[in-house]
Amino acid sequence: MSTYIVDSSWWRYQSAQGDTVSAGSPLKVFRFSSAAREILEALEKGDKLPASASTVITRLVAAGAIHPKLTPTQQVALHATDVTVVIPAHNESVDHLAALVTSLGGVGKIIIVDDGSTPPIANIEGAQLIRREACGGPAAARNTALAAVTSEIVFFLDADVSLSMMQRPWADLLFHFDDPLIGLVAPRVASQQGPSILQRYEEAESPLDLGEEPARVRQGTRVSYVPSAAMMVRTALVREHHGFDETLRFGEDVDLVWRLSNAGVICRYEPSVIVHHAPRQSFAQAWRQRVSYGSAATQLDALHPGAVAPLRINRWSALAWGALGFGHPVIAVCIATGSTGALYQKIAGHKDSPSLALHLAGKGNIYAGRTIASAMTRSWWPLTVLAVLFLRRSRRAVVAAIILPSLWSWWKKKPKVDPLTYCTLRLADDVAYGTGVWKGVIARRNIGALKPRFD
Repeated sequence: MSTYIVDSSWWRYQSAQGDTVSAGSPLKVFRFSSAAREILEALEKGDKLPASASTVITRLVAAGAIHPKLTPTQQVALHATDVTVVIPAHNESVDHLAALVTSLGGVGKIIIVDDGSTPPIANIEGAQLIRREACGGPAAARNTALAAVTSEIVFFLDADVSLSMMQRPWADLLFHFDDPLIGLVAPRVASQQGPSILQRYEEAESPLDLGEEPARVRQGTRVSYVPSAAMMVRTALVREHHGFDETLRFGEDVDLVWRLSNAGVICRYEPSVIVHHAPRQSFAQAWRQRVSYGSAATQLDALHPGAVAPLRINRWSALAWGALGFGHPVIAVCIATGSTGALYQKIAGHKDSPSLALHLAGKGNIYAGRTIASAMTRSWWPLTVLAVLFLRRSRRAVVAAIILPSLWSWWKKKPKVDPLTYCTLRLADDVAYGTGVWKGVIARRNIGALKPRFD
């Protein structure tokens, strides 16, 4: 049986009646009899699991409460020769592409799609070159390559991703495909290190870096998508779901992941495997990148209504934080206490009910506060500016929303920039993305990407 690690959200309450576990994204509650305690303890310690664990494991993996982990001695069904690497390229350096091809030694096949480069990209030893006369964007380039893929697995890799000669990310991702339900796996895409302020900031805050925790990838979860900068997929599944949407210049990877996961395909994020992506070279380039990413939100909302909502929140949490933000802390505490009591009444009947209610309510309210702050500084930043100008009571809340999450993130990630620089760049990051969202909303006259979702 495979090895597993518990999610960072894992919480377990032990009683004579059995064990209660709260974990996953979104949070789910599991109640187990005392007979399952040995399995749960083995998961927490990373010990060998008993033979009777399969049913418990299946439930927890499906919820994102635990995650499969590769062991050094584990035998896998698929190998490097079962992988075709597809690299879309537009006006890329031949020397860089040649170095990337060299670092990919061992895979079954490498396809470079020249997406209308001027001048055309020269042939590169070790790779098949496919030429598109007109630039159609990454989605079109990847779809063009699919016709030439004959392997079971296709590994989409951007031309500005780099691997060291010691890395073989495909080898450490393939073990996931031993599970026939898994159709897509992506590694962590970390930013390349560099001396500039922007490069040091992006080491901690690259828009492609989804963090160091593994996850099952689904809409509305902690990791809701993975970037196509590095993405491994079953070839048959990509074809069955008609590849990437070529009408999307940005966000085509998000759309594919959501279409797959909505069809019941399990998608996974595996951060123990790391590739590196070149950051933008200037603040202007970084700004345009973030604006471009935000501009995809309206199109994604049209394809997946409600999935790109800037805020997804419980109504009680929204009321509590709203009262606090407008200077009524007593009312906020009363609302939070009342919602916790209502939750307790809903789950009453078990010895764990008081602890579970406090745990769920506390986590829910903290998460709600973070998401409200994020919405205020990202997608809703023009509205936040208006609130500061015309609603004096909102100003403290806005300052807190700007500063506190950024300081917490700086303390947690310990980037190689000072707190003031980090907070300033993170705010600019958020405003750039939000500017892109508003550009898309205005261009398409659709406010769906700005609307909150209430659970």
